[in-house]
Amino acid sequence: MNGWVVRGLGLALAYVVVRTFLGAAVTQWPQQGSIMRWFALILVILAAFAWGALDGIRDRRAYPDPDDGADLTMMWLKAAFVTGVLAGALSWFVEILLDIAITNGGLFFEVTSAAAFTVLLVFVPATIAVALGRLFVARETSKSGVPGEDFEDAAAESYAGSEWSYEHGSQSGYDSDAGSQETGDPDNTGADNTRADNTRADNTDTEVFPAVDKDRRPDGADRAEQ
Repeated sequence: MNGWVVRGLGLALAYVVVRTFLGAAVTQWPQQGSIMRWFALILVILAAFAWGALDGIRDRRAYPDPDDGADLTMMWLKAAFVTGVLAGALSWFVEILLDIAITNGGLFFEVTSAAAFTVLLVFVPATIAVALGRLFVARETSKSGVPGEDFEDAAAESYAGSEWSYEHGSQSGYDSDAGSQETGDPDNTGADNTRADNTRADNTDTEVFPAVDKDRRPDGADRAEQ
């Protein structure tokens, strides 16, 4: 069964029950009629508001992206139409069946003018409640720190950077290991010996001509002997 049918039937039954008790109460206490009518009106509005708020909360939790959510506006418009027509017809039938003053008009009035008022009475609070329910879930999600698209993009960039550093930053070590495996030297001692030889070659004596001594002549004799 469609969601708008369930909501329309449920609110229509609630509306008829409220009007039935209201008619019986006004008959017993006619001086309190205006207060009781306002109380009955508030009950119907609260029922539609609560149901709409639950729909908004469920929809936003199921679809965090607003573009993917269900069209709750049309659903509640259909539900309000069903509520108005069905509640008017049932109220007229209950008045005849139980002999309680529920309505002052006939069946045609209940399914047209009275039904239009009931449609607004259900549709307006329900749509407002849907928007508030979605807004409540959105604020709750933002406060709880649920990862969003920005966090996912940052994570993707971090992962890509780690892959790049692994492929390029560790390339020299990989080449050294690969060379040691090709030469049959798993301990990589050949590379260590090569680095040691290069170090010793750098530290060898690079003097080409002997140092000149001021106290000796070119033929080898000391200047002091002269």
